[in-house]
Amino acid sequence: MKTSSSIGILLLTLVLASFSTLLSAEETSAGAVNTASTGGFSYHPPVRGAPSSRVGGGTRGAEGIDVKLSALAPDHTGLTTRSQPTLYWYLSRPVNARMDVTVTNDKQIDPLLEQVIGIPKSAGIQSLDLASAGVALKPGIEYRWFVSLTPDEKQRSNDIVASGTIKYVKPDTALTHSTAGANELALARVYANDGIWYDAIDSLSRAIQQNPGDASLRADRSSLLEQVGLKDAADYDRK
Repeated sequence: MKTSSSIGILLLTLVLASFSTLLSAEETSAGAVNTASTGGFSYHPPVRGAPSSRVGGGTRGAEGIDVKLSALAPDHTGLTTRSQPTLYWYLSRPVNARMDVTVTNDKQIDPLLEQVIGIPKSAGIQSLDLASAGVALKPGIEYRWFVSLTPDEKQRSNDIVASGTIKYVKPDTALTHSTAGANELALARVYANDGIWYDAIDSLSRAIQQNPGDASLRADRSSLLEQVGLKDAADYDRK
């Protein structure tokens, strides 16, 4: 477990990073309501939740690090119908820095999760299943999750941090009926249409894992990512 001071460093880094993204916040927010899709996917953001909650990480030339790190989250509080959802992020290239995932909320002092991922050996879209980490979200509570890179343990101010927010909500009867017996691709469409971001990106990613050679599935995920302003991750899926 990390000390509480390390969480303070994460939060400070996040605040500093937010200044660099402030000028593009309006543009990103506009992307969140763009429902155009090439693959039949149309994400409809929920009306609840505060805007501009996502922060991206990246640096150029510091300590030899040149990397883009993005939490695959909308710029508002994304929803999930699962107490143990899977969190996704995008890394532009392998880097010699320790990666961690942290989950916090304002209701408790200690983090819900502090998970060391290790040194990332590959680029692309990566994930952590909260079930495998042994933690669960409580319904109705907004959590902030971080994915971070630590190039130098002695210079934590150089940490590269990306984050998003997530809330666990119980599915209503209509959603439960719509998802019963559906395959992963159908689930992704239903969740996206209902504004359940984290379940939509997870179901679509699982469909890709089941059919890695299907380029249309990656095009669908690229479209979904682009709708919430995650251009770098969307471009990766187009390669």
